[in-house]
This record gives sequence, structure tokens and C-alpha cells, in this order.
Amino acid sequence: MLDRQQAADTVRMAMQRGADAAECTMREGEEFEATVRMRSLETLKDAGSRAAGLRVLVGRRVGCSYTSDLSSEGIRKLVDSALEIAHITSEDPFAGLPDPSDLGMLPGDLELYSGDAAEIGAEERIRQALETEEAALAADPRISNSEGASFTAYSGSRAFANSLGFAGAYRTSSCSLATYPVAREGDSMERDYWYSSARSHARLESPAAIGRRAAERALRRLHSRKVATQKVPVVFDPLVARSLLGHICDAVDGNSIYRNASFLAGKIGQKVASENVTVVDDGTLPGLFGTSPYDDEGVPTRRTIVIERGILRSYLLNAYTARKLGLKTTGNAARGITGNAGVGQGNFYLERGQRPPEDIVRGVRSGLYVTTLIGSGANIVTGDYSRGAAGLWIENGEFAYPVSEITIAANLREMLLDIESIGSDLEFRSATASPTLMIREMTISGK
Repeated sequence: MLDRQQAADTVRMAMQRGADAAECTMREGEEFEATVRMRSLETLKDAGSRAAGLRVLVGRRVGCSYTSDLSSEGIRKLVDSALEIAHITSEDPFAGLPDPSDLGMLPGDLELYSGDAAEIGAEERIRQALETEEAALAADPRISNSEGASFTAYSGSRAFANSLGFAGAYRTSSCSLATYPVAREGDSMERDYWYSSARSHARLESPAAIGRRAAERALRRLHSRKVATQKVPVVFDPLVARSLLGHICDAVDGNSIYRNASFLAGKIGQKVASENVTVVDDGTLPGLFGTSPYDDEGVPTRRTIVIERGILRSYLLNAYTARKLGLKTTGNAARGITGNAGVGQGNFYLERGQRPPEDIVRGVRSGLYVTTLIGSGANIVTGDYSRGAAGLWIENGEFAYPVSEITIAANLREMLLDIESIGSDLEFRSATASPTLMIREMTISGK
């Protein structure tokens, strides 16, 4: 595990050599991926990396540099490079570190690291990928092919220090299993997938369960058809509903707000969504992928209510965007190994509703259940939304037949206000999560 002292020593060296302020990020990790296809190993990757990034301020001038050489000489070159860059850049009146009173970290074990994710050998990881694909292939004779299965794992650590006296370090781990079966019947051929991911291997779904679920998803898409252009209710499966949460997250990013490049700019305190909509960003939930003890500026992560019963309550901010907007950081600084911090998310999710997803579907007389979205047709500035889609047609509260080659369209402003039902099936498979949700009406363009 990385020692936070090395990050603090790098900051100290930068200050001794002329920086007025500095912050250092260090990361190391080991990454594994095994991909199999049609019962044979196809690719295998097992790699490790270490790197450090330094950001310095000379007055209001910023210089950034990074290195993978963590020797004494490598760190000295890192410091000199960052300082050289700072002396030739333009001044930014908003550049700086967070207010010292904002710094700190969450106490206790946040369950970000599990040894079992790293302890499983390569042979066992490959075996589980093969078993996952085999479960899909064996589920039904119509599963005639596969685009593969994979086992991925990561374990690593990160350290951060700044010239205000903050220094911290923590470890993380993750692993996942996925498979992508192909179903065929007659002249109809469809592909789908299923996966499981967790901080701990013990929390993964079994290979058999993942394979069967992937096969079921592929089979239900066979013999899909187009539908006529019309306006109907649209129900989003949780996996695709996450993309709507992603658009909201982009729209409340402080960078978009101070540039006035978001349809939610200037809307704090106003109704922007249906009253049943509460959206939360929470970086404190143990064991989840968006959790950390502090953000990438050394500010403790927290629970931020972004939308509360339809009312916009907060943007997501780091120290820089907060200064731009005259607000306080929300502990959402995020950066790579080098450069200025951007705005990131913790666990960004739509709070669960009361209705089981089956009840939501049963309440639809005629409409679309979306399981796949294609393309990236969302404009965060205007709110215009248009995506290719596929899914299942609902007739009288039941799935009638699969549909594909259609487009769904509306405006994100209208979509948020028209969220009519929210399911009880919230589940975190990534840092962004949503239960099933239904939008009262969208335009479907088909035949």
C-alpha cells in the first residue's frame, strides 16, 4: 500500500523549491482481465502500475506534472517540471486549494478493500469466466453463439497530500463477471448481456446465475419488430435508467453550471422534477463504488441531496467551481493522476419508490419497456433528448413482444417532470444507480 508520507514529502519538496501551494496524488494498482469465447481463453491481461501527479501554485499560476518513476530522482524531476510549467502559465484568479476548514476524512472502515478480490489465482478466474459463458450456452438450445465472458479484478491504493497539512491514503478493490450470449431462431439473431460487480469476490452473483440471466435477456429479444410512431408511456429498466441519472449528474456539475451550459443552471430552489423524485449523491455508503473517505482535494465526502421531492437543492462542486459560483464545495473533487481537479460523483442515485416493477408494468395499457439505449443523443445545455432504443412492448399490463429499431425522444426538462412511477428495485451495480422508472409520455419514432 502507498505511504501517504511519500505524497507529503513530495509536497514539502515543492514548497521548498518555490511553490506557494501544492498537492500530490499517488496511485498504484494491479489490474487483471481474462476474456473467454466459445469455451476457450481469448485474452489475458495482468498488469501493474505506479504513478504520481503534482499540482503546484506560484501565486495564481498553476503547473501540473506526473511521473511513473517514484525514485528520489524521479520525484525531483516531477517537482521541477511542475514548477517550470507554473512560471509560464497565465494567472487564474480562482485557482487555489480548498479552505483549510473544509479538509478532513471520514473515520472507520468504508469496506473499500477486500483481500479475496486479489487472492484468487488466475486459473480460478479463468475457470469462473468459462463457467459463466457455459451457463449461458446451456440455458437454451437457441443460445447458439457467444461474444464471450470475462472476469476482471483490480486492487490498489491511492495517497493524497497538500501543503495545508492534509495527508491520507486508502486501498480499494473490485471484481466483476460478465457474459454476452447470442440467441438465434430462424432468421432472428439477438445479443444481450448480464454482469455482476462488487468490491469483494464473495459478493458477486454466481457464474450460473449470471449466465442464465444473460441468456434470458437475449432470448426475450428474438423476433423483435418495429412499432408505429406514437406517444406512449415509457418504462426504463434499471440498467438503462442509470443513463438518465448520468444526464442529471452532468447537468448539476459545477463546471457546467458556472459556464451556464446546463438546463439546470440557475434553478436552485425551483421545481425541476416530479414530486416523487429525490436524487442523492452519497460518497459515504460502505462498500460501494462511489465511496471514499475524502475527495481528490482532501475534503470529506458526504451525502448531498441534489433534488428533494422535485426541488433542485444543490449542485455538485469542488473548491474551484464553488469559488466561481460563490458557494461551498460539496466534496466532489475528482482528478486523474495529474491536472486540475474536476467534478465527480459519489454514489449518485434516484431514491427507491414504493411500487414493485411488476406493478408499474401492470399499470400500463400500451407502452414501451426500454432495455437497451443506443447512441448518446442528450444535450445537457438545451435538455433535448433522442436515443435509439430496443425493448419490450407492453399491452394491457403485460409484455407482448420485443421491439427494436426505434427512437425515443423528449426533453430532459419534461422527462423529469413527467416521472410518474418509481420502482422499489434500487440496486447498486456501479456508482450510478436507479430503480425502474416510468415517464408519463415520450415520442416513439418507428415505422
